[in-house]
Amino acid sequence: MEINDIFNLLHNAIEAQNFGKKISQKEMAKKLGISMRTYQDWRLGNSKPQSVMAVFKLLSELDDDEILRVVKRIKKEIR
Repeated sequence: MEINDIFNLLHNAIEAQNFGKKISQKEMAKKLGISMRTYQDWRLGNSKPQSVMAVFKLLSELDDDEILRVVKRIKKEIR
């Protein structure tokens, strides 16, 4: 799986969580604190934030329950 596939998967999952309400790339970029152009490049695979793949490789080493625990903790910390 490529990084752009991961971003597309996450973008679609967030839309699905919001009952299919479309979220623009501009909105998503703003949530991430990046430019819309950067977000577009990530989704198209034109550029790849290196740290993202490293984070997902680390998460893939964990069991599902542990992934959920870690993500919930991160979510709590970044809010």
